[in-house]
Amino acid sequence: MLLIDKSDGVATVTINRPEAMNAMSRGLRVALDQTFKGLRDDDDIRAVVLTGAGERAFTAGLDLKELGVEGLGAANATTPDDNPVLAVLQCGKPVIGAINGVAITGGFELALACDVLIASTNARFADTHARVGITPGWGLSQKLSRIVGIYRAKELSLTGNFIDAATACDWGLVNRVVAPDELMPAALKLAHEMATIPRAMLRTYKAMIDDGYALPFSEGLALEHQRSTEHNADITPAQVETNRLEVLARGRKQ
Repeated sequence: MLLIDKSDGVATVTINRPEAMNAMSRGLRVALDQTFKGLRDDDDIRAVVLTGAGERAFTAGLDLKELGVEGLGAANATTPDDNPVLAVLQCGKPVIGAINGVAITGGFELALACDVLIASTNARFADTHARVGITPGWGLSQKLSRIVGIYRAKELSLTGNFIDAATACDWGLVNRVVAPDELMPAALKLAHEMATIPRAMLRTYKAMIDDGYALPFSEGLALEHQRSTEHNADITPAQVETNRLEVLARGRKQ
Protein backbone atom coordinates (compact mmCIF):
# COMPACT_ATOMS: atom_id res chain seq x y z
CA MET A 1 0.00 0.00 0.00
CA LEU A 2 3.02 2.27 0.33
CA LEU A 3 6.03 2.53 -1.95
CA ILE A 4 9.21 3.94 -0.43
CA ASP A 5 12.28 5.07 -2.35
CA LYS A 6 15.37 6.62 -0.81
CA SER A 7 18.07 8.53 -2.67
CA ASP A 8 20.68 11.12 -1.62
CA GLY A 9 19.01 12.14 1.62
CA VAL A 10 15.46 12.20 0.25
CA ALA A 11 12.70 9.62 0.77
CA THR A 12 9.74 9.40 -1.61
CA VAL A 13 6.61 7.89 -0.07
CA THR A 14 3.87 6.95 -2.54
CA ILE A 15 0.36 6.01 -1.43
CA ASN A 16 -0.29 3.01 -3.64
CA ARG A 17 -4.01 2.16 -3.80
CA PRO A 18 -4.86 3.74 -7.17
CA GLU A 19 -7.76 1.33 -7.70
CA ALA A 20 -9.39 2.86 -4.59
CA MET A 21 -8.41 6.49 -5.28
CA ASN A 22 -5.58 5.96 -2.77
CA ALA A 23 -8.18 5.93 0.03
CA MET A 24 -6.70 5.54 3.49
CA SER A 25 -7.78 2.18 4.86
CA ARG A 26 -6.92 1.08 8.39
CA GLY A 27 -3.98 -0.91 7.06
CA LEU A 28 -2.69 2.06 5.08
CA ARG A 29 -2.92 4.37 8.09
CA VAL A 30 -0.86 1.92 10.15
CA ALA A 31 1.69 1.71 7.33
CA LEU A 32 1.96 5.51 7.17
CA ASP A 33 2.66 5.62 10.91
CA GLN A 34 5.35 2.97 10.69
CA THR A 35 6.91 4.58 7.63
CA PHE A 36 7.14 8.09 9.04
CA LYS A 37 8.47 6.80 12.36
CA GLY A 38 11.17 5.03 10.41
CA LEU A 39 11.98 8.16 8.42
CA ARG A 40 12.12 10.20 11.62
CA ASP A 41 14.77 7.85 12.99
CA ASP A 42 16.72 7.47 9.73
CA ASP A 43 19.69 9.84 9.97
CA ASP A 44 20.37 9.45 6.24
CA ILE A 45 17.03 11.06 5.35
CA ARG A 46 16.67 14.83 5.58
CA ALA A 47 13.54 15.53 3.51
CA VAL A 48 10.49 13.57 2.33
CA VAL A 49 8.22 13.74 -0.71
CA LEU A 50 4.68 12.40 -0.21
CA THR A 51 2.53 11.65 -3.25
CA GLY A 52 -0.12 9.28 -4.61
CA ALA A 53 0.06 6.63 -7.29
CA GLY A 54 -1.51 7.46 -10.64
CA GLU A 55 -2.91 10.76 -11.86
CA ARG A 56 -6.46 10.53 -10.46
CA ALA A 57 -5.90 10.95 -6.72
CA PHE A 58 -3.40 12.09 -4.14
CA THR A 59 -5.85 10.48 -1.74
CA ALA A 60 -9.63 10.57 -1.54
CA GLY A 61 -9.41 10.49 2.26
CA LEU A 62 -10.67 7.77 4.55
CA ASP A 63 -11.90 4.57 2.97
CA LEU A 64 -15.64 5.27 3.25
CA LYS A 65 -16.59 1.65 2.56
CA GLU A 66 -14.48 0.57 5.51
CA LEU A 67 -15.74 3.48 7.60
CA GLY A 68 -19.32 2.43 6.94
CA VAL A 69 -18.56 -0.93 8.54
CA GLU A 70 -16.20 0.09 11.35
CA GLY A 71 -17.80 3.40 12.39
CA LEU A 72 -16.48 6.94 12.73
CA GLY A 73 -13.70 6.37 15.24
CA ALA A 74 -10.95 6.92 12.65
CA ALA A 75 -12.33 10.35 11.75
CA ASN A 76 -11.32 11.72 15.16
CA ALA A 77 -8.38 9.42 15.91
CA THR A 78 -5.74 10.82 18.24
CA THR A 79 -2.86 8.38 17.70
CA PRO A 80 -0.45 8.37 14.73
CA ASP A 81 -1.28 4.76 13.83
CA ASP A 82 -4.86 5.81 13.09
CA ASN A 83 -4.47 9.51 12.25
CA PRO A 84 -2.25 10.00 9.18
CA VAL A 85 -1.84 13.73 9.86
CA LEU A 86 -0.17 12.91 13.18
CA ALA A 87 1.85 10.22 11.41
CA VAL A 88 3.32 12.83 9.06
CA LEU A 89 3.82 15.47 11.76
CA GLN A 90 5.79 13.11 14.00
CA CYS A 91 8.49 12.85 11.33
CA GLY A 92 9.91 16.27 12.20
CA LYS A 93 11.60 16.56 8.80
CA PRO A 94 10.41 18.69 5.87
CA VAL A 95 7.65 16.94 3.95
CA ILE A 96 6.81 18.09 0.42
CA GLY A 97 3.37 17.12 -0.81
CA ALA A 98 3.38 16.33 -4.54
CA ILE A 99 -0.35 16.57 -5.20
CA ASN A 100 -0.89 14.47 -8.30
CA GLY A 101 -4.71 14.35 -8.35
CA VAL A 102 -7.68 14.98 -6.09
CA ALA A 103 -7.15 15.60 -2.38
CA ILE A 104 -10.56 15.16 -0.83
CA THR A 105 -11.68 15.61 2.78
CA GLY A 106 -9.24 13.49 4.84
CA GLY A 107 -6.91 13.61 1.85
CA PHE A 108 -7.14 17.40 1.96
CA GLU A 109 -6.19 17.23 5.64
CA LEU A 110 -3.22 15.00 4.83
CA ALA A 111 -2.06 17.51 2.20
CA LEU A 112 -2.27 20.29 4.81
CA ALA A 113 0.06 18.28 7.07
CA CYS A 114 2.87 18.78 4.53
CA ASP A 115 5.27 21.70 4.75
CA VAL A 116 5.22 22.60 1.05
CA LEU A 117 2.67 21.69 -1.63
CA ILE A 118 3.43 21.38 -5.34
CA ALA A 119 0.40 20.53 -7.45
CA SER A 120 -0.05 18.92 -10.81
CA THR A 121 -2.52 20.56 -13.16
CA ASN A 122 -4.60 17.43 -12.46
CA ALA A 123 -4.88 18.32 -8.76
CA ARG A 124 -8.16 19.40 -7.21
CA PHE A 125 -9.09 20.02 -3.61
CA ALA A 126 -12.41 19.57 -1.81
CA ASP A 127 -13.66 19.48 1.76
CA THR A 128 -16.73 17.24 1.62
CA HIS A 129 -17.06 16.67 5.37
CA ALA A 130 -20.40 18.49 5.54
CA ARG A 131 -21.80 16.52 2.60
CA VAL A 132 -20.71 13.22 4.13
CA GLY A 133 -22.31 14.34 7.39
CA ILE A 134 -19.21 14.35 9.62
CA THR A 135 -16.97 17.07 10.99
CA PRO A 136 -13.19 17.10 10.51
CA GLY A 137 -10.98 15.84 13.30
CA TRP A 138 -7.51 16.07 11.77
CA GLY A 139 -7.17 19.86 11.71
CA LEU A 140 -8.83 21.03 8.51
CA SER A 141 -11.38 23.39 10.11
CA GLN A 142 -8.56 25.35 11.74
CA LYS A 143 -5.67 25.04 9.29
CA LEU A 144 -7.55 25.90 6.11
CA SER A 145 -8.81 29.27 7.34
CA ARG A 146 -5.31 30.21 8.49
CA ILE A 147 -3.93 29.44 5.03
CA VAL A 148 -6.54 30.81 2.61
CA GLY A 149 -8.51 33.13 4.91
CA ILE A 150 -11.74 32.50 6.77
CA TYR A 151 -14.09 33.55 3.94
CA ARG A 152 -12.53 31.25 1.36
CA ALA A 153 -12.33 28.44 3.90
CA LYS A 154 -16.05 28.77 4.62
CA GLU A 155 -16.81 28.80 0.90
CA LEU A 156 -14.99 25.49 0.47
CA SER A 157 -16.16 23.75 3.61
CA LEU A 158 -19.79 24.85 3.55
CA THR A 159 -20.34 23.92 -0.10
CA GLY A 160 -18.13 20.86 -0.57
CA ASN A 161 -17.15 22.32 -3.95
CA PHE A 162 -13.88 21.48 -5.68
CA ILE A 163 -11.24 24.04 -6.59
CA ASP A 164 -8.69 23.38 -9.29
CA ALA A 165 -4.92 23.64 -8.96
CA ALA A 166 -4.72 27.13 -10.45
CA THR A 167 -7.29 28.49 -7.97
CA ALA A 168 -5.50 26.72 -5.11
CA CYS A 169 -2.29 28.47 -6.15
CA ASP A 170 -4.01 31.86 -6.43
CA TRP A 171 -5.39 31.37 -2.91
CA GLY A 172 -1.97 30.49 -1.47
CA LEU A 173 -2.91 26.89 -0.77
CA VAL A 174 -0.10 25.45 -2.94
CA ASN A 175 3.34 26.82 -3.73
CA ARG A 176 3.19 26.22 -7.47
CA VAL A 177 1.45 24.27 -10.23
CA VAL A 178 3.30 22.22 -12.84
CA ALA A 179 2.44 19.82 -15.65
CA PRO A 180 1.84 16.21 -14.55
CA ASP A 181 5.15 14.97 -15.95
CA GLU A 182 7.00 17.78 -14.15
CA LEU A 183 5.47 17.14 -10.73
CA MET A 184 7.90 14.62 -9.28
CA PRO A 185 11.02 16.26 -10.76
CA ALA A 186 9.96 19.59 -9.24
CA ALA A 187 9.17 18.05 -5.84
CA LEU A 188 12.38 16.03 -5.77
CA LYS A 189 14.48 19.03 -6.81
CA LEU A 190 13.09 21.03 -3.90
CA ALA A 191 13.56 18.13 -1.49
CA HIS A 192 17.17 17.65 -2.56
CA GLU A 193 17.82 21.37 -2.08
CA MET A 194 16.46 21.10 1.47
CA ALA A 195 18.56 17.98 2.02
CA THR A 196 21.74 20.05 1.56
CA ILE A 197 20.93 21.86 4.82
CA PRO A 198 22.43 20.17 7.92
CA ARG A 199 19.97 17.73 9.49
CA ALA A 200 19.85 19.40 12.92
CA MET A 201 19.32 22.82 11.35
CA LEU A 202 16.38 21.57 9.30
CA ARG A 203 14.68 20.15 12.40
CA THR A 204 15.38 23.25 14.48
CA TYR A 205 14.14 25.78 11.94
CA LYS A 206 11.07 23.76 10.90
CA ALA A 207 10.06 23.35 14.54
CA MET A 208 10.57 27.08 15.20
CA ILE A 209 8.28 27.99 12.29
CA ASP A 210 5.61 25.42 13.17
CA ASP A 211 5.60 26.04 16.91
CA GLY A 212 5.54 29.81 16.48
CA TYR A 213 2.76 29.67 13.90
CA ALA A 214 0.55 27.93 16.45
CA LEU A 215 0.93 30.83 18.89
CA PRO A 216 -0.31 34.43 18.98
CA PHE A 217 2.19 36.68 17.17
CA SER A 218 3.76 38.21 20.27
CA GLU A 219 4.27 34.78 21.83
CA GLY A 220 5.72 33.51 18.58
CA LEU A 221 8.28 36.32 18.61
CA ALA A 222 9.18 35.46 22.19
CA LEU A 223 9.62 31.80 21.25
CA GLU A 224 11.87 32.78 18.34
CA HIS A 225 14.00 34.97 20.60
CA GLN A 226 14.37 32.24 23.22
CA ARG A 227 15.31 29.49 20.77
CA SER A 228 17.53 31.77 18.70
CA THR A 229 19.48 32.83 21.77
CA GLU A 230 19.98 29.20 22.80
CA HIS A 231 20.96 27.99 19.33
CA ASN A 232 23.19 30.86 18.25
CA ALA A 233 25.20 30.76 21.49
CA ASP A 234 26.89 27.60 20.23
CA ILE A 235 27.83 28.99 16.79
CA THR A 236 31.41 30.21 16.44
CA PRO A 237 32.54 33.15 14.26
CA ALA A 238 34.58 30.70 12.18
CA GLN A 239 31.46 28.64 11.43
CA VAL A 240 29.60 31.76 10.36
CA GLU A 241 32.41 32.78 8.01
CA THR A 242 32.65 29.31 6.47
CA ASN A 243 28.90 29.18 5.93
CA ARG A 244 28.86 32.74 4.55
CA LEU A 245 31.37 31.83 1.86
CA GLU A 246 29.34 28.73 0.93
CA VAL A 247 26.17 30.83 0.63
CA LEU A 248 27.97 33.31 -1.65
CA ALA A 249 29.29 30.51 -3.86
CA ARG A 250 25.85 28.92 -4.10
CA GLY A 251 24.28 32.26 -4.96
CA ARG A 252 26.63 32.71 -7.90
CA LYS A 253 25.46 29.37 -9.35
CA GLN A 254 21.74 30.08 -9.08
